[in-house]
Amino acid sequence: MVLLGTIANVITIIIGTLIGLTFTRIKESYKETIMQGIGLTVIIIGIQMALGTESIIIVLLSILAGSLIGEFLQLEKLLNRFAHWISSKFTNEINSTNIAQGFITASLIFVVGAMAILGSLDSGIRGDHGILYTKSILDGFTAMVLTSTLGIGVVLSIIPIFLYQGSIALLAAKINEYIPDVILNELITELTAIGGILIIAIGLNILKLIEIRVTNLLPSLFVVIIIIHLQHYFF
Repeated sequence: MVLLGTIANVITIIIGTLIGLTFTRIKESYKETIMQGIGLTVIIIGIQMALGTESIIIVLLSILAGSLIGEFLQLEKLLNRFAHWISSKFTNEINSTNIAQGFITASLIFVVGAMAILGSLDSGIRGDHGILYTKSILDGFTAMVLTSTLGIGVVLSIIPIFLYQGSIALLAAKINEYIPDVILNELITELTAIGGILIIAIGLNILKLIEIRVTNLLPSLFVVIIIIHLQHYFF
């Protein structure tokens, strides 16, 4: 079953959120320290991913072009509006902002990363869900911690996770028919590197060192696909 790994990921996040709700009354100092620890860890993960690039020029061009597209489309504002709309269906106006914050933060942490991409590709191409199972355990624990600090909005992240990972897995089941292995391997490498940069940005936001509109950088993940194809077929 192609979507088995993605379904497992969704279930562990739900379980982690439910457990996390029991820890919402811990002291603010504990929550702050926990979030700082998560932020630092996220940055280290991002650095490890980003350093795997084999072409910094492709990464740079993808980030530059992707950021221009994201800013033009105002993706950050659109995501915030979507998050507030969803949260309004579950709570009153007073709490909607907190739920939206939990939804956005969790979605970006869970969706943007090497394991989401590689795991979904493995599920689709080889029917191997090992990577997504590992990601499920990590996400479940992270959801528990995030929920203790950001609240119930974290559970809403299962919507983009299911759509994102599920779509990649389903498309990957047919990908070998259209993309040669040499291009596919380079795509995975550079997608992982760009994902690492976005993960670093998320970590910096969690630490509140700077406010980066990470959502407006997401088109970079699609731009790199175009650049690599152009490079192989025309240069």
